[in-house]
Amino acid sequence: MNCGLTIVERDRLRHTLRELPETMPPRAVWQRIEQQARAEGLLKRPAIPERVRWAAGAGIAAAVVMLVLNLPNTTPPLAGDDALIAGTDLPTVPTYDETSEEMQVASINALMVQSQLLERDLRRLPYQPQVMRASTTATIDDLQSRIAAIDYQLNHPAIRMTREQQERYWRERVRLMDSLVRLRYAQAQRASF
Repeated sequence: MNCGLTIVERDRLRHTLRELPETMPPRAVWQRIEQQARAEGLLKRPAIPERVRWAAGAGIAAAVVMLVLNLPNTTPPLAGDDALIAGTDLPTVPTYDETSEEMQVASINALMVQSQLLERDLRRLPYQPQVMRASTTATIDDLQSRIAAIDYQLNHPAIRMTREQQERYWRERVRLMDSLVRLRYAQAQRASF
């Protein structure tokens, strides 16, 4: 597309635009863009309002939890399981401790490795296309912001976390990184067509 600018003028314009401060437009601007997109048929209204979908999802989740909590234990004890029938734990060697420090460290290390592999996969994907859907861009920005917030929590020297907290943060980081890699991969697939 030829816009009538010379290469020097175009470069000067790009440089000037890059120097502008990043500011978020007022909410009314985004609402106007959404209204225009709906009027042009680019966006469709969901058949079920979002509030109703959230309420229905929460109700279903609560029903499932209640069902699971109210199910009786119907598994019969095996013959010779006197220890189970008496209500005592079976001895294990070495004793099993669900929150042992070694298991938590091993779990954190495994999550760190998984996170590094996802970052490597993300770097191997082609660059983002110059034209993207606004929703895709917003989702990518949200994921990257949440990952940055987790990285800040994990790496800030003043924040002291227990191993359990660290494991939760690393688990969430891996989940977010996986979502980001999948989204960018799908985006790269769309851009290749």
